[in-house]
Amino acid sequence: MKINPIFKVRKVAGENIILLQGKTNGDMTRVVAFNESALLMWDSLQGKDFTVEDAAAVLLDNYNVDEATAHADAAKWVETIRENGLLLPE
Repeated sequence: MKINPIFKVRKVAGENIILLQGKTNGDMTRVVAFNESALLMWDSLQGKDFTVEDAAAVLLDNYNVDEATAHADAAKWVETIRENGLLLPE
């Protein structure tokens, strides 16, 4: 999978966010906020083809967490960015 390069993280009022425009008149704009570890994975994996294991490796390399926790957190992060359409279609 790959992060869609059209999306850029912006810092607004101290928060790292991506604004997602609604598709039709009835849809509202959504905001995806990134905490420190989510932003680290985003920045580390931007422009690369990656797996959940690659995202977990970023956490393992930068935080004092066990492998199971890193994998669970990375899987949740991947699912969140997938649900919000931030990945390129496969």
